[in-house]
Amino acid sequence: MRLYDLRSDTVTKPSEGMRKAMYEAEVGDDVYREDPTVNRLEELAANMIGKEAALFVSSGSMGNLIPIFLNCGRGNEVLAHERSHILHSELSSLAAIAGAMPVAVQGDKGILKAAQLEPRVRPPDAYMPRTRMVEVENTHNLEGGNYYQVAELREVSAFAKRHRLSLHMDGARLFNAAVALGASAAKLAAFADTVTFCLSKGLGAPVGSMLCGTARFVEEARRVRKLLGGGTRQAGILAAAGIYALENNIERLAEDHEHARMIAETLAQVRWASLDVAEVKTNIIFFDAPDNPAAEIVEALAKHGILARALGEYSVRMVTSLEVSRADVDKICETIRGIAP
Repeated sequence: MRLYDLRSDTVTKPSEGMRKAMYEAEVGDDVYREDPTVNRLEELAANMIGKEAALFVSSGSMGNLIPIFLNCGRGNEVLAHERSHILHSELSSLAAIAGAMPVAVQGDKGILKAAQLEPRVRPPDAYMPRTRMVEVENTHNLEGGNYYQVAELREVSAFAKRHRLSLHMDGARLFNAAVALGASAAKLAAFADTVTFCLSKGLGAPVGSMLCGTARFVEEARRVRKLLGGGTRQAGILAAAGIYALENNIERLAEDHEHARMIAETLAQVRWASLDVAEVKTNIIFFDAPDNPAAEIVEALAKHGILARALGEYSVRMVTSLEVSRADVDKICETIRGIAP
């Protein structure tokens, strides 16, 4: 039976062209900064994001942890959306390793507003922690791939500047947001001091994320990466995949968005799924299972070759990626119509 893997966009496998680039990569020792392919990737990423410098890190979690470690600091607070990835899916590393205190802030569909952030800023008081950072997630995983409009980012940036707070963007799927908005990633990243984006999600590379910021910040980030065990040697083999992804796999993200909408429209037609198709903005679909536990829905889908994830008792997530073609989506939709859990 053919399997259609919609559990995540992290399940992508290197294409033939990407594998060829990895095989042919020129390598050196990256800890000594002598890997030319890593250096090229970092320069490319910095230019695309509009920052002075970039650092190749092993994961998005590391890419989020380092700026919290450096720009928030021990005993200080970072304001983040209540359903953000750094609060729910990074093993409390911001507290366990960076020593920072997360403050969960409400925001409609993952979007933080100055009005919600303002009352969470601590006043100067010897008994209170200091507020030092704001973190935005763009696109927002647990809020169905929703993304910030430019005006919304401008508002958060102005708030952060007014309070002298560092602004970090968890842009794991930043290029999905850019493609959906028809804007450059640099335009969206311009509002943040530091930005992380993943190479290993919709862009299709097997490993790695990029952390971008000022040259001074990246120099310090390189030290913290080593502290966290993230120094690598001949990493050009992996960096080559990242270069290939950035040069070949950005514009095609629009296909993933279209495929997600097609699947969502089909789910809206079956009795065992409930969702608002208009809320499917990029490549992530969340739907409720009103009559069955999510685990039962996931099991029923798996029996028909469709892999999904239960995220909550009655909530199911599907994510489209380059592993799922238009023909695959047609088959997925046909199969969904025939399932009766």
